[in-house]
Amino acid sequence: MMGFLIVCMVTVAYAMIAQRLTTSVLTAPMVFIFVGVVLSMTGLLSEHDMEVLLHPVAEIALVILLFLDAAQTDLAALRKRHVWPVRMLLIGLPASIAIGSLVGAVLLPAWPFAAIALISAILAPTDAALGQAVVTNPNVPMRPRRALTVESGLNDGLALPLILFFASLTAAESTADGGEWLVFGAKQILLGPLVGALLGGVGGWILLRAKAHGTTSEIYEGVGALALAGAAYLAAVQVGGNGFISAFVAGLAFGSVVKGACKFVFEFTESEGQLLTWAAFLLLGAALVPEAIAHLTWQMLALILLSLFVVRPLAIWLSLLGTDAAPITRLFFGWFGPRGLATALFALLVVEQISHEFGAQMLHIAVNAVWISALLHGISAAPAAKWYGSKTAGMGDCAETQKVDVTAKPVITRHD
Repeated sequence: MMGFLIVCMVTVAYAMIAQRLTTSVLTAPMVFIFVGVVLSMTGLLSEHDMEVLLHPVAEIALVILLFLDAAQTDLAALRKRHVWPVRMLLIGLPASIAIGSLVGAVLLPAWPFAAIALISAILAPTDAALGQAVVTNPNVPMRPRRALTVESGLNDGLALPLILFFASLTAAESTADGGEWLVFGAKQILLGPLVGALLGGVGGWILLRAKAHGTTSEIYEGVGALALAGAAYLAAVQVGGNGFISAFVAGLAFGSVVKGACKFVFEFTESEGQLLTWAAFLLLGAALVPEAIAHLTWQMLALILLSLFVVRPLAIWLSLLGTDAAPITRLFFGWFGPRGLATALFALLVVEQISHEFGAQMLHIAVNAVWISALLHGISAAPAAKWYGSKTAGMGDCAETQKVDVTAKPVITRHD
């Protein structure tokens, strides 16, 4: 009981100074991961109990935020006007997985290549909540902020099919019923998007009709949007598809239909979405971080640091070749790709599908990557944003030249 009292008091205290901390080296993920670790190590929170809570809280948070992040994306505007995030998503993300796989093959020679590709894919999604000072800092021009916002809001949903594919290959190599795992993976990847597209599109159409006839209001629209995200997840699971992919695609379809008509989509991410994310990071710190640190090897540490300092920066640099992004902008984008909630939860999802030999190590790598990223990106976010803003002041490639905002608002503070 005392542990939960401390959690509540810390949350209240952080909320009271959160705005001031946006310009400091302290970020919410850093604070709540640290609090979780301390409470676990002192015995005020049971590691087992926190692990039981972590799964539902993290899954609910990811389902809702995948849906809402996707719903805020104007796909037409993204294709026409936003070359930087499109390049980072369509070229940078696959390049990160490919380069990471090559690095992993050197550091983990005993692992099958499918498992190496799987951990590389798990480490690829980014979460700008760990470097919030970047995407909320007015010193950074709007165009780079928006590019990071869109990229980190969409890359976890785009990475998930690859993660499921590599997980199926890894399971197929390590078990006798490999064919069944491949069929399972195919159903997960194919049925999830179909269910999500259907429910998201229909849900958006119903919302517009209800608004046109005055049978709903903004308060109830929010309830409906949350229920739609949950329905997309559960319906996909019911037919054998992946619920997270379904929620992501449902958000894309919903957003394409309503086109910004549902204000709740933006407001939730700024309030209740923050609380869900903070809770997930605290539970992660309490349930998984202590054990992950205890099992951290030099090979794991090298893989994590190379992923942060070499793999993503190189992939992003290559993806932006031929665009108007200046070298300093490419370096800035390459560094600010922190690993967050999606990395940890995706690892949790695949652990049960593959052999314990590799699954446990993957989970330790992912969890260690999250807290190391939270520390490094959190400390560097505010000073780096200030430095980058001063260096790019007046630069043409960072000027705000776009009239249409992909997300229909300046910044998303969870992923973006």
